[in-house]
Amino acid sequence: MGTLLEALREALELLTSFDPALIEIVAMTLQVTGIALILSMVIGLPLGAALGLREKIPAAGCLLPIIYTGMGLPPVVVGLFVYLMLSNQGVFGPLNWLFTPPAMIVAQTIIALPLIIGLTLTALRSVEPAVKLQVRSLGATPWQLAWAMFLEARLGILAAIIAAFGGIISEVGAVMLVGGNIEGQTRVLTTAIVLETRRGNFALALALGIILLFLAFLTNWLFHRLSDE
Repeated sequence: MGTLLEALREALELLTSFDPALIEIVAMTLQVTGIALILSMVIGLPLGAALGLREKIPAAGCLLPIIYTGMGLPPVVVGLFVYLMLSNQGVFGPLNWLFTPPAMIVAQTIIALPLIIGLTLTALRSVEPAVKLQVRSLGATPWQLAWAMFLEARLGILAAIIAAFGGIISEVGAVMLVGGNIEGQTRVLTTAIVLETRRGNFALALALGIILLFLAFLTNWLFHRLSDE
């Protein structure tokens, strides 16, 4: 118990002193996760909307199971796939992205993409059919109809983005495989927590864990604030 309290006290000191090592890791985490989330939104929201707004989804018997399977895909499997693609013998080996932030961004984008597509699709298909009929009866164009449906399903779509963010900022397997956890280059919150715990540096690991929990709390707090508006 004494060791835990001492580690917690040291962790709080690291946080309040704005330790440079902490700032560097947090900055890398936000950079990688932020870019991956934006890419997955740019790709996933239009795809999810296109599927969710259709009366019938083409090849739904195959497509939907693939999307829903992707939502539960183990991150370490994604990391292995990206590693093989970016290795020297891989298709994208000439890019020399392995053990760099771009490789981590690719892996996290692949993890987040099915979540955003699947949850966006589900949110739009959950809107009352009467809403679509009413908007159409008012002479709305296809774009106006799509926008009206987006507004109706906004909480579900926002939840999709939050779920994707939570899924990629907290995963460790994929970024460890493709990023290598290199200090000052590819070390993020989750991989740093694993490393510092193995080293016995519990104070730094706790400080990183507190930051990760704070980011998760802040994300969910923003979601609830936006959902109340």
